Amino acid sequence: MPTVLQPASWPTPKGYANAVQANGPFIFVAGMVGWTGQGEWQTDDFVGQAKQALQNIVETLACGGAGPQHVVRMTWYVKSKAEYLANSQALGAVYREVMGREFAAMTLVEVSDLVEDRAKLEIEVTAALG
Repeated sequence: MPTVLQPASWPTPKGYANAVQANGPFIFVAGMVGWTGQGEWQTDDFVGQAKQALQNIVETLACGGAGPQHVVRMTWYVKSKAEYLANSQALGAVYREVMGREFAAMTLVEVSDLVEDRAKLEIEVTAALG
């Protein structure tokens, strides 16, 4: 299982880890957007797309015998940092609903655009099963 690395004198991060130590094998999940596995959009809502993207990640990890507890790194690409911050409480609730209380090393990057025009965000993860 992954081990969270946290300097003792640092405040505990909320909703992510600063670093995670893990052993393989590894699963690298490509960026997931907020459409269904059949490529159909159910919502243009930021939080709704985040929930669907996380569900897509969990479903993909299951194909390799992994789950949220194996995720060691997560990168969020968002079109609007302001929209992400404005929805932080709702995003936290959706994250815990889908991923539980498993917090990976996480990075958030605001981007000018994504390949899928309707996508408001894209999330990629690395999981370690060792």
